[in-house]
Amino acid sequence: MKASASTLFWRDQGLPFLELRSFLGCSAIGYAKHAHDEFSIGAVTGGSSIYLHGDVQEQVDVGAVVLMNPGEAHACNPLAGAPWTYRMLYVGASWLGSLQRELNCGNAGGFKPIPFALTYDEALYRGLLGLCDVLDDGVVTVPQKEAAALAFFSGLLLQSAPLAQPRPAPSAKLLAASAFIDAHFRRDLSLEEIAACAGLSVSYLIRAFKQQFGLTPHVYQVNRRVQFCREQLRGGRGAIVDIAIEAGFADQAHLQRAFKRVVAATPGQYRQR
Repeated sequence: MKASASTLFWRDQGLPFLELRSFLGCSAIGYAKHAHDEFSIGAVTGGSSIYLHGDVQEQVDVGAVVLMNPGEAHACNPLAGAPWTYRMLYVGASWLGSLQRELNCGNAGGFKPIPFALTYDEALYRGLLGLCDVLDDGVVTVPQKEAAALAFFSGLLLQSAPLAQPRPAPSAKLLAASAFIDAHFRRDLSLEEIAACAGLSVSYLIRAFKQQFGLTPHVYQVNRRVQFCREQLRGGRGAIVDIAIEAGFADQAHLQRAFKRVVAATPGQYRQR
């Protein structure tokens, strides 16, 4: 898996809840199955790819809009040998949750998940690409960019609200296991330790954890480390090697291998934007 120089990141300190990734074409880039804390929405602008969301896998083509709620395991990879281009927005869940409450389509507990993962809605596709163009425009002011983001996401949230269905609550013991990993992801954790904290057997933990979160406990922990490093790199905090050690990686090379599998770019490329 090779990251390409045609992968560009946009960020602005005035809009810390938004990040834009524009991938301009390469068949070699790809992702391991992963999850992140932000809501993500992306548009396929060229080629085709295989979109894995939960247990569902399907081909997506130009005109597709893919959506991923925080914590949902997913991956998207190009067809073998085929070029692929897309634009992806990562949006802070707390900002979206606040917007939902302002629109009276949310709840007091935070962000309410969007109830679909893939659509070919032409208006949504064009609206998303229009917002990406505004965010990536160096002439447009920060207040104008924020207004464009508010307009687009208000429309998305109002459109999706009537489709939302109550989701079954995760097992309290599995939530305890994930919370334990979240709190201690920097150090090596054994399956026995995670299972004990949640009052589960190791065999049940392995089976039920992946069923609930889409990732094994070990992959969940590595993913948590990578997301921590993303946050540090986004804020320009410290040297990459120091961030790697702080996150629990053995060294910078270990971070780089894991980071490329999840972000499809090196830590250095991600930091440089």
